[in-house]
Amino acid sequence: MASTEALISDSSATESDMDVDDDPDSAPNIDSAPFSEGEKVLAFHSSLIYEAKVKKIEYRNREWRFFVHYLALFFNSWDEWVGLDRLLKFTEENVQKQQALNQKQSIDKNTKQVRALQIIPKSPNAARVKKRKNDSASKEKGMIPLDKLANIQIPPPLKKQLVDDCDFITHLGKLVKLPRAPNVDEILKKYLGYRLKKDNSIADSVGEILKGLRCYFDKALPAMLLYKSERRQYNEAISVGPPSTVYGAEHLLRLFVKFPELLYYAKIEEETLMELQQELVEFLKFLQKHRSAFFLSTYHAPEDIETSTDK
Repeated sequence: MASTEALISDSSATESDMDVDDDPDSAPNIDSAPFSEGEKVLAFHSSLIYEAKVKKIEYRNREWRFFVHYLALFFNSWDEWVGLDRLLKFTEENVQKQQALNQKQSIDKNTKQVRALQIIPKSPNAARVKKRKNDSASKEKGMIPLDKLANIQIPPPLKKQLVDDCDFITHLGKLVKLPRAPNVDEILKKYLGYRLKKDNSIADSVGEILKGLRCYFDKALPAMLLYKSERRQYNEAISVGPPSTVYGAEHLLRLFVKFPELLYYAKIEEETLMELQQELVEFLKFLQKHRSAFFLSTYHAPEDIETSTDK
């Protein structure tokens, strides 16, 4: 059995060590820190590497801590304390690492965005099954909180277009004459050309999102974008080609009403969702700007459509 003196000796040593650890005077001089105040560095944040600036330095719990401001994020609310494992020296070699990592993350995001645009029911029956499941879930868990839905603001002129669209179909019994010109495929190509001209060059993600949007529309139209009175017309018109080559802006706009809930169930990462949401809003602005060229001002009676088709 250890003697009382030995136990006291061990205890004293432990207390001594703790005193040294907590004693501010025992901390290394700030000049010996790996980075200095005001130094430009590269910092890891949310799986990307950003340029940052060291604003404060401290030594705590036997390690250096650095309070950094992310230069590309602008807002001070993103400033935070980080450890050495989150920082790199601002050198040409590390900048190349930053560019390689960020490019890889960008490609991964593009893939996730396109996949998100493809998560839809495969048939009208699947849509009804999903609706029943969602209805049951809503009764048990309640409605989806508004703050959880993607904020895709439809401009007021396009909201009016949706109201007019509903009136023509459900109240006046009219239909959109098919095939439409320009069709959805042509509108998406026009938007891509518009972005290229406006920005000189655009990220690959824009083209990928538009491809996903076209695919999404083709699958979503029969599942959730048609009124009951349009079903027969769809069955006749779809033999001409995929929906994106037959239908136009009127039906494409209906898809944006469904997006907030569909994206909620897609469970997309917040950062990816924000980028996708921003691109969809930009596309809506484009539709609004060219509203007179893309949307019909009046619809047609079914018998007029059949007569024009026969001819």
